[in-house]
Amino acid sequence: MKVYTKQGDGGMTSLMNGVRVSKWDERVELLGTLDELNSHIGLAKAAAKGDGDLPERLSKIQRELMSMMAQVAAPGDAKYALPGEQIAFLENAIDRIENAFPRKKEFVLYGGCELSARLDVARAVARRAERRFHKVAKCYRIDANALKYMNRLSDYLYIEARYADYQDSAG
Repeated sequence: MKVYTKQGDGGMTSLMNGVRVSKWDERVELLGTLDELNSHIGLAKAAAKGDGDLPERLSKIQRELMSMMAQVAAPGDAKYALPGEQIAFLENAIDRIENAFPRKKEFVLYGGCELSARLDVARAVARRAERRFHKVAKCYRIDANALKYMNRLSDYLYIEARYADYQDSAG
């Protein structure tokens, strides 16, 4: 089977449920932003090799993002709903990391180290994805947990980036 189908040459694409939509549809924009976010998290994960369990946490987040993409592309399919435990996972990770170092409460100049820079780019894309999620939710059914997860995800990526800066400056 070839990668290209030529089905989208006219500016239309299909959602997982077979519905054809324009490539500028808000759901397609959200899917593209989630895909971009997942790619940036992959870059951060590659930079985090040998950094404890961070790569595994980032892999877990990537899997959740893929599930959320399926949820957007197959609206109403309950098998892609995000369990509330995933939000608690991020909250617990944020609390644990925040208690692991003396975080400065001031504006941050991004790029203290490569890992933090990559995490900050991912965080910025997560914020855009969250905005797009809310826009899509105005017209289409979106799991409320997905909206909460996106909000926590940007907080999580922020605190991981600050911790990476702290570790880099201490080492």
